Amino acid sequence: MLPLKTILKVGTILGEGVRNYTVEKVTNEAIYLRGHPDAQRGEKGNRKGALRIIPTVVIEDILHGLESKVITLDDIVRKRGNEKTDDLFSLLGVDHDKFILGYDSTIYKICELCFNNATDTSIRCNSAISTNTLPKPFLLLAGISGTGKTRFVREQASAHYSGDLSNYCLIPVRPDWHEPSDLLGYISRIGQGGSRYVVTDLLRFVSKVWQDAWASATAEELVCKAPADMTPYWLCLDEMNLAPVEQYFADYLSILETRKWQDGSYHCDPLLKSDTIKQLDSAGQQALRADLQLDDVLFDDLWNYFVNVGIPLPPNLIVAGTVNMDETTHGFSRKVVDRAFTIDFGVFYPNNFADYFEPATRPKTLGFPVLSQVTKVDLDTVFSDKDGAKSIAFLNAINIVLKGTPFELAYRALNELLLAVVCFNPKNETELQAVWDDFLMSKVLPRIDGDTDKLKSIGDDGKLQANDDDSSLLTQLLAVIELQFSVIWSKERPDLLRENINKNVLEVDCRAKQKLDWMQKRLADNSFTTFWP
Repeated sequence: MLPLKTILKVGTILGEGVRNYTVEKVTNEAIYLRGHPDAQRGEKGNRKGALRIIPTVVIEDILHGLESKVITLDDIVRKRGNEKTDDLFSLLGVDHDKFILGYDSTIYKICELCFNNATDTSIRCNSAISTNTLPKPFLLLAGISGTGKTRFVREQASAHYSGDLSNYCLIPVRPDWHEPSDLLGYISRIGQGGSRYVVTDLLRFVSKVWQDAWASATAEELVCKAPADMTPYWLCLDEMNLAPVEQYFADYLSILETRKWQDGSYHCDPLLKSDTIKQLDSAGQQALRADLQLDDVLFDDLWNYFVNVGIPLPPNLIVAGTVNMDETTHGFSRKVVDRAFTIDFGVFYPNNFADYFEPATRPKTLGFPVLSQVTKVDLDTVFSDKDGAKSIAFLNAINIVLKGTPFELAYRALNELLLAVVCFNPKNETELQAVWDDFLMSKVLPRIDGDTDKLKSIGDDGKLQANDDDSSLLTQLLAVIELQFSVIWSKERPDLLRENINKNVLEVDCRAKQKLDWMQKRLADNSFTTFWP
């Protein structure tokens, strides 16, 4: 089975003469093709050829249609169809923007090359993981006890790794944790052998993840493998809020924001600083190296980098904390919520007792993020919002309601909305609004809590509104969202994180609408409300 990147190598020429296109780049999201310079009328030889971008998922869907004999190569030129014939996407039963069918000749050449070079009875599709890339590598799985949150993390790890589940680590959180050393370890000077670093399960797991992710290293630079060659590693912090997360998890929360993907390379500040390692004498450093299972000569370069620079967060590490909200646990500050991708587990992955023995749905497989900051180039492949203008306008509308309150949004929220848009790559307005819906559920609504006074909205004069139902922040937010969700407000939308057992698209109701109704009822009944179940 050949992936597209193997067949469509950079420099491959599609077509002949001045109407040919050269493959410039192939990613999990798009295929970039450069036209012949002489194809530009009136500017012969004076400029680079036109850039044409084809979504990878479109090519993969067509290749699967060819392999299963649903269509033939000749069907690709059906374009938009007519009264007697269906267009290509209708034949395939997929919902892509028909604008892309204007590139039918280019799509034909790509599919002809790929289909004729396939060496197996099926075409490899990378979308199972790539199209479900998470916008953040830190998840909060919130829900009542027994819904399957911990099992979900284990099954996600299992989907990427066949064998002993060495890409999965479960760490039960203790209620007496109050500082980062409880999770990351510390230097002990007790004993006659000199200083020793007390290594924790988390640090050992981070070392294991780096052994999978690194390609080469010098004393000052660490080069990672290509993302497609890395295995996602899942760390589950069970009952994460039994201890105050802001205290014991402070170092991770700070370092998380320093992750940077640029031109395919990854950089991150150290989770364990080199100064800490250098406080150990030679014997102490060797003991630490052995405890991290890096004492093999194969890891000499990696260890030297850790000593000189520190141990950063690996790019392929996903941290998932399971969360229960009751009298024995701690709440979350906005510092934590802002840095996490929050999932209300009972809403996103509901328990259906009737399907206990034969589940009708299943979670999609999730992968680690390969973006940390969105650029306009990243949005080029999102045909429903190519420049991000729609999403920016949506967030502005939400922020008008939140202006002047503790819940007001800033640049981080905008970047993470655009990250979600790029990761889920919505192909039409319905899917775009589904991304917005899940963004509200994961990033905006978890920040909102308080009593009746705190949830008063701010009027045009900058003053708090009178205390009545129509002026509450939740009521105004609901009204704005109804306008923004013109397509999905009163009908179902695609589920981005689950699918039917036969891999068909699963439709669900607007989640933010239901959650806001629930939060409003809770406020009316108790004079206090919160997002958390």
